[in-house]
Amino acid sequence: MFDVFIEGAKEGFGTAATVLPALIGLMTAIGMFKASGALDMLTAALRPVASLAQVPPEVVPLAIVRPISGSGALAVFQDILKTYGPDSLIGQVASVMQGSTETTFYTIAVYYGVTKVSRTRHTLVSSLTGDLTGFLMSALTVQLMLH
Repeated sequence: MFDVFIEGAKEGFGTAATVLPALIGLMTAIGMFKASGALDMLTAALRPVASLAQVPPEVVPLAIVRPISGSGALAVFQDILKTYGPDSLIGQVASVMQGSTETTFYTIAVYYGVTKVSRTRHTLVSSLTGDLTGFLMSALTVQLMLH
């Protein structure tokens, strides 16, 4: 039993070595995106569109960060709850959004890095379409069911 465990641990290190460059690149890109002010500019640009779609503009930063980074999205989510409260419309939409969408770029980087898939074009478009649907339906569902 112990020998099988050791063999599995060795394979795990190999997998980690394969995935690590993609993760480092992703984390670096996220840090640069936030530090450059691009997140703030993109948020400001998307607020009018969010208002038209009946999505509270305050959750736009979460919708932008969620497909990129789970930990970044969690930080934005916590800030939303701290500012508006968990029982507010904004807090409820953010909660449903956080639970019903995926960290698309992270997932693609990890799983495709391990399997050495290099052409992700259709996966990315499909996944981001699913995320967009999750964001819009989060706002609609909360408004219809809770407010």
